Amino acid sequence: MLSNEELMQVKGGALSGAIIDAMVNMMNTIFDLGRALGTSIRRVISKKYCKMN
Repeated sequence: MLSNEELMQVKGGALSGAIIDAMVNMMNTIFDLGRALGTSIRRVISKKYCKMN
C-alpha cells in the first residue's frame, strides 16, 4: 500500500482513454466524409446515379 507522500508523487498519463476514443471517432468521421465525397465525385463523373422521383 502506498503512503500519502507516495500517492502525491504519482503522475498520470498524458492521454486518457476518453481522449483517445474521441480522436478515433473524429478520424472515423473524417474518413467517412472523404469516402462519401469520393463516391459522389465518381458518380457525377461517370453519370451513374439514380434519378429522383
